Amino acid sequence: MTPKLEDVAKLAKVSKTTVSRVLNKRGYLSQKTIDRVYAAMRELNYHPNVVARQLYKSQTNLIGLLFPTVANPFFGELVDALEKNLYRQGFKVLIGNSMNDPKKEAAYLDQLLIKQVDGLIVGTHNQGIKEYDTANLPIVAIDRIMNADIPIVESDNYRGGELATERLIQRGAKHIIHTNGPIDLETPARRRRVAYEGTMQAHNLEPLTYTVDFNISAKAKKEIFEKIFQEHPEVEAVFAANDVDAALIMNVAQKLGRQVPKDFLVIGYDGTQVVRELMPNLTTIMQPTAQMAEQAVKVLGQRMNNEPTETEYILPVKLWSGTSA
Repeated sequence: MTPKLEDVAKLAKVSKTTVSRVLNKRGYLSQKTIDRVYAAMRELNYHPNVVARQLYKSQTNLIGLLFPTVANPFFGELVDALEKNLYRQGFKVLIGNSMNDPKKEAAYLDQLLIKQVDGLIVGTHNQGIKEYDTANLPIVAIDRIMNADIPIVESDNYRGGELATERLIQRGAKHIIHTNGPIDLETPARRRRVAYEGTMQAHNLEPLTYTVDFNISAKAKKEIFEKIFQEHPEVEAVFAANDVDAALIMNVAQKLGRQVPKDFLVIGYDGTQVVRELMPNLTTIMQPTAQMAEQAVKVLGQRMNNEPTETEYILPVKLWSGTSA
């Protein structure tokens, strides 16, 4: 009997789609998987035919990317890196800006599923959206906790919080305030707050965190930052949740007559290329966006090939040493 593609898949212990991807050299595939498929083909004396290629063509080669907004430098750089990685693997992308609106996110997700994407990479804040549990689709999250079954790729948020807080303390600041998202928001970024509070307490300093929702307007954020100076005129430094907020805080400080870094220090988080080029004076924690994108695409490929994956992938951060802190 002439061997069929499903016979190769069964012997290699992979899906028929994986065998098809090996034959067509498309999508991310580990060398181990490729070797296993070719070994099965040799053992069965299998020769590719038109049917195998038609099976491959039944895939859309589309990957959905769902993020809060590409207008934010971090998400913009991340999506750019993801698109380039996926294109090299033979995929095209569909991008949705959810603006952290659960209804908008669910609507985008429905549309992506209708388009029959082969997988999703998600960086949104929302949880409890039932479509993620019923999508029956390979999904990878970046710096977000979606549900227990979706692997997470993230930077080392705890180490980033330590680096930022230690830097401010080393520069002589004692009254240091941290801005972070809502405490009930389950994201790896919360570890920055934990690290900040632990580091402050280790130096016998009192931690104080202001909650700043990522999704509010710049005007609303400025009002919160002005409130920080009004309620705590003794503040000497702020460890901001991200670089955009750090820039707003520096503007507010200048408006109130505080001079950076003479009598006020600021450190941000993200350290994208555009921020480093436009604001080289801003001291910030650099997330490895290129490596995060590469890892996310790799993990998504493993999920698409029904290969085992880890629950969490933590990548190292670095300190960008500017003059603001």
